[in-house]
Amino acid sequence: MKIILVGCGKIGGAILEQLIAEGHDVVAIDSNIKVLNAAVDQYDCMGVCGSGTDCNTLSEAGAGEADLFVAVTGSDEFNMLSCFMAKGMGASHTIARIRNPEYNDHNLDFLKEQLGLSLAINPEALAAVDAYHVMKLPSAAKIDTFSGGSFQMVELRIKEDSGLDNTTLIDLRKKYKANFLICAVRRGSEVHIPDGTFTLKTGDRIGIMAAHSEIEKLLRQMGLMQKQVKNAIIVGAGRIAYYLAKMLIKSGTSVKVIDHNLEKCDILSEAVPEAIVIQGDATKQEILLEEGITTTGALAALTEIDEVNILLSLFASNQKVPKVISKVSRQEFTSMAESMGIESIISPRQAIADVLVRYARGLENSKGAKMETLYKIMDSDAEALEFLIPENCPVANQTLKDLKLKKNVLIAGIKRGRKAIIPSGDDQILPADRVILLVAGRRINDIADIIQR
Repeated sequence: MKIILVGCGKIGGAILEQLIAEGHDVVAIDSNIKVLNAAVDQYDCMGVCGSGTDCNTLSEAGAGEADLFVAVTGSDEFNMLSCFMAKGMGASHTIARIRNPEYNDHNLDFLKEQLGLSLAINPEALAAVDAYHVMKLPSAAKIDTFSGGSFQMVELRIKEDSGLDNTTLIDLRKKYKANFLICAVRRGSEVHIPDGTFTLKTGDRIGIMAAHSEIEKLLRQMGLMQKQVKNAIIVGAGRIAYYLAKMLIKSGTSVKVIDHNLEKCDILSEAVPEAIVIQGDATKQEILLEEGITTTGALAALTEIDEVNILLSLFASNQKVPKVISKVSRQEFTSMAESMGIESIISPRQAIADVLVRYARGLENSKGAKMETLYKIMDSDAEALEFLIPENCPVANQTLKDLKLKKNVLIAGIKRGRKAIIPSGDDQILPADRVILLVAGRRINDIADIIQR
């Protein structure tokens, strides 16, 4: 599929990496020749130097024949205009990165309709939702939602005192009465899609699929349930802080935001008056101590610098803050942060890349089952996908135990009407069901791809 990407900065680079890994024909556009050349060399793609709002540049890149046109520069207005022009030249689908809260809170639907946008994406809002979910269920390191919230996949690490070491999944299901499925396990550098004989070990990162109420029931039975966060400190007064603070305050959590930049503090204080906004340097330990880090329920380190976020998170962990969240954009820092004990990491780059990969696969598979959701899980070494099953789907109306699934594929959940089903071998997939798959080591475009042929 032919895709044109305007903007080769940090977000653009993450998108390029994912789309090229998917096998798409990608042309990158950037007005900065050094940035463009670095992207072309690193990701082995075609590049055109110029403005994404210049007709000649767009024509040279082939915008008129593009299946998908994506604009992710730092300017919302530039991205919208670039997409509008590409659409007018003949691009089939257009996606713009739109981050300004003024657009997202009030005018987004109108803008999409007027500009002919297929999709508007806001990486900061997506990252804020990820942070909010784990603050509401602090036992989890990461939470992904499916079927409008009917299912959750919760990732957590097995600790020495959890009592789960050397326990098989069969024994786990017998011991705990909640309706759940352990659908993925990361051990060291390997990701497993386990069967019932799989034995858990201390240090494993596990993915649990269940309805929200069943997740809470299971964690209580395991003795792993932590209290919801009642007060939180956010370091960094950027856009993620804005979205996260609004969600937390709406849910009854008190919020304190710290940033050294006076202008950012003033803007956030006016936008979210219910939050306490403090100008100060949070890298100075005395500031965090004065502002109550030892008694807060959670700390989210959301500055623009990964290294600062990691150091702040380590300090918060040393101060026994129950829930610590760190924004880490660079993939090479993610594994390092986790090895240091930082379990909950959010990444705007990964969030936006997941959305674009899902959209691109959906375009490729326009005649098959509709892909509703796609998440990279287990440090991006596995995927969780949700499909809406059409009438003529080859997996429909068959008992699951009779399906010959490919290796490292698991059917983890079925949503039928309002009913959320953790499936057994005796269940069936029916037309109009929403089906959640866990996949490692392979790419799935359509649910029919899971069957051995």
